[in-house]
Parts: sequence; structure tokens; C-alpha cells
Amino acid sequence: MNNILFKTPSSSEEFKKYDLFRWKILRKPIGKSIESLKDEYEDSSYHLIGVIDSKIIACGRLHFNNAYEAQIRYMAIDEHFQRKGIGLKVIELLEAEAKKKQINKIILNARNHVIEFYKKSGYMAVRKYEGSDTGIPHTTMEKIL
Repeated sequence: MNNILFKTPSSSEEFKKYDLFRWKILRKPIGKSIESLKDEYEDSSYHLIGVIDSKIIACGRLHFNNAYEAQIRYMAIDEHFQRKGIGLKVIELLEAEAKKKQINKIILNARNHVIEFYKKSGYMAVRKYEGSDTGIPHTTMEKIL
């Protein structure tokens, strides 16, 4: 994990690669178009990528619901790099950004098969999430910072 550079995308070309990575991991496998990837928070969010040799292998996004609460979305790790602590590092960095903005709580809507992953970082399941357009069961989780 030492050779991974974590950073925000810094050019339009890097943002295109980031969008494509998010789509390939999260949306393409369930038949969603790349256009379905964006929401109203895209331009005001904090975006994070993990890069090895110019290749994006991890990402996550933090947007701000209000002055006290942020939300993690679009967490994705390339399947060849999963279970190596990279996802935990992405969460740690997103939480650090939230703390800089004096955020008290982070929420996220986890696909049910990754709930245990988020619990390792201190997130608690609070309710079933019904708003997903993916057809995949989700649970809303939160962590007080």
C-alpha cells in the first residue's frame, strides 16, 4: 500500500478516468449507464482517488448534507486490490477531510454485502435504505466523529 498515491483528481482528464473507474466498478455490472453516476452534489463534493503507476485503483467521494453532516458515496476498490487495507485508508482520508470542515457525523448507504467492512471503521447500521436506484439492498450507516 506504500506505493499508492491518494489525492483529489487534478485535471479534466483525471476526472474522466475517475468517472470511468467509478462506473466500471459500481454501475456497469448492474447495467446502469455512465450518466447515472452523477448527482446534484458532484461539483461541490470532495473527491479522492488512489493511484498506482497512473492507474486509479480506489476512490471515494464526500459531500456535505449540511454544516454538521457529510455523506460518503461512490467507494470503490479495484478487485485486485481489495482486502489490503486500501478501503480503510480511503475512509480514513475522507473522514479527515470531514473533520477539517468541522463535520460531526458521516452517513453512508452501504450495499448490504459490505456492511461488515464499514463496521470495522466504526460505522453503525441505523436503518434499511430504500432510495437506491440499483436494485441492490442497502443499509444506512453512520459514525459520529
